[in-house]
Amino acid sequence: MSPLASIRGLRVAYRRGGPLALQGIDLDIVAGERLAVIGESGSGKSTLALALAGLLPGDAVQEGCIDWPGLGRAPLGGRDIGFVFQDPAGSLDPVMPVGRQVAEVARAHLGLSWRDARERARALLARMRLPEPKAVQHTFPHQLSGGQKQRVAIAAAVAARPKLLIADEATSALDTIVQAEIVALIRHLVAEDGMTLVFISHDIALASQLADRIAVFRAGRMVEIGATAAIVARPAHAYTRALLDAHIGLDAAPLVTGRADG
Repeated sequence: MSPLASIRGLRVAYRRGGPLALQGIDLDIVAGERLAVIGESGSGKSTLALALAGLLPGDAVQEGCIDWPGLGRAPLGGRDIGFVFQDPAGSLDPVMPVGRQVAEVARAHLGLSWRDARERARALLARMRLPEPKAVQHTFPHQLSGGQKQRVAIAAAVAARPKLLIADEATSALDTIVQAEIVALIRHLVAEDGMTLVFISHDIALASQLADRIAVFRAGRMVEIGATAAIVARPAHAYTRALLDAHIGLDAAPLVTGRADG
């Protein structure tokens, strides 16, 4: 399959002359795949997500190239790329009803009337499996739980039917039960809408439940990439083995190596 995005020689520093957050990344993101990028804090995985989405801060220095053969043009933020951040409270406007926030994305990028945009927002909130979506659309973020806020943020991210969904540590601030629910929701949305997914996480167990491929990052470099089942069963790099050992040592739960949609 042809790549949606092709990354070559990507280097990023957050200030000129500063240490490199990414060091020469070469990576193709295949259209329709589910790619997990895993690594510890400071490994460069979130920097990769921000670079893909064009969201690096203004003083960041980026070298190398990111081409988009799957689009045939540069992506439009919000339209072609949906982004789900770690902290939903920080990505939602605290003084605007959540339904309007989702509707504004649809109206801005799909050219819908306000009536149609509000209807799309209501339908999306229902798809997010939020209880009483008609009532939820009139609530404010502070009236919702953390998991509910993240579902709203996901609804806003997919409101314009993006080709690529980036979830950057989208479950790390949630408890384990809600994490599993959000992962199942993302898996279902990606399969149903035919989106490409880049799932950023430090948790190899979550990644193994969701991804077709896993890319392992350490200290700004991609040290290993491969099919999920192969990475979990036969890790080639010592750092990947350490991540697997840490997971097994914590809870001894088997990793999921097969793909399941739903």
